[in-house]
Amino acid sequence: MRVAGINLPKGKRIEAALTYVYGIGRSRSRQILDQLKIDKNKRVEAITDEEGDRIRETVSKWILEGDLRRKIATDIKRLQEIGSYRGYRHRRRLPARGQRTRTNARTKRGKRVTVGSGRVKESKT
Repeated sequence: MRVAGINLPKGKRIEAALTYVYGIGRSRSRQILDQLKIDKNKRVEAITDEEGDRIRETVSKWILEGDLRRKIATDIKRLQEIGSYRGYRHRRRLPARGQRTRTNARTKRGKRVTVGSGRVKESKT
């Protein structure tokens, strides 16, 4: 079954399979299935063509996949161009939402590098 240009994995429950589409998470997946009254535990291969069409029609209402990625990229680019703090943090590849960086933030800042005092130790001769 294809939704928004993505092939959904056959063996998965439809609730989890819909999350393979960029822009659909667990909660939106549940919301779609509740709205269409489709059982969340149903497997993808058990979905009928009629149910698949209803899912595709509902999903087409949101910005997903490439359009969503493009929108996020342009939003970040705009923040950088106007010189906002968040744009600066994005440019520097640092956390943009107020997280601390003195400790933690290792994935953003890279491997730990110990910095010494710069003083050369004297020899005792």
